[in-house]
Amino acid sequence: MKSVISWNVNGIRAAEKKGFLDWLALESPDILCLQETKAHKGQLNPELVNPVLSDGTQYLSWWSSAKKAGYSGTALYSKTEPVNIIPFGYPEFDDEGRVVMAEFPEAVVISAYFPNSQEAGARLGYKLDFCAAMLETCNRLVASGKHIILCGDYNIAHKPIDLANPKTNEGNPGYLPQERAWMDEFTGAGFVDTFRAFCSEPHQYTWWSYRFRAREKNIGWRIDYTCVDPAFMPFVTTSTILKDVQGSDHCPVKLTYEN
Repeated sequence: MKSVISWNVNGIRAAEKKGFLDWLALESPDILCLQETKAHKGQLNPELVNPVLSDGTQYLSWWSSAKKAGYSGTALYSKTEPVNIIPFGYPEFDDEGRVVMAEFPEAVVISAYFPNSQEAGARLGYKLDFCAAMLETCNRLVASGKHIILCGDYNIAHKPIDLANPKTNEGNPGYLPQERAWMDEFTGAGFVDTFRAFCSEPHQYTWWSYRFRAREKNIGWRIDYTCVDPAFMPFVTTSTILKDVQGSDHCPVKLTYEN
């Protein structure tokens, strides 16, 4: 059995101060995908770049950082060397460090930080262009005979069940009709939202505002996903939300699969 965890840490250096390495040692996933790292690799302590577990296992890591300091960024940690690190290849998104893709023998694992469409849809066009590029990439990889595990903060709540107050948020970023329509297109192409394949219950969220004691009241959004191609889904054994993990305004999501 192998495990993949995805987590928007809202700043890797901030997360480090909140016990990130202790959590990593305890959870010990085979692969960890991070989003919103807000740092360049050279700014980090060596033990954060290549953490070593108590059993001597050392993580390897790959980083995609934004040109703008302290902004966006993704990373991927792995206990084993991937077959290949695949460039995303879209300069407008690579400039913001939006994607890390690593090919393993069983699947291509993608750590993706989807753009926020922002108030009044100020970046909606950029967001939808990213979504289209990601779907094209996933389709291309699957067509070439590979499986994909697309992990990350999609910044989209797909359906009313995926946020606490859908009616009042219909015009807000992350729940705009165009964003939900893309999720329909993505899942319509066959890609599986693994969490919903295992859990149909409401009130399951991955992000909560820091305001109004939202997390304490569980007034949240489910915007972090682990999605796979349909041919890989039979190998997926669990897909869960690690709602009790603190250290960010997001919590991690976890996928396990048969090796």
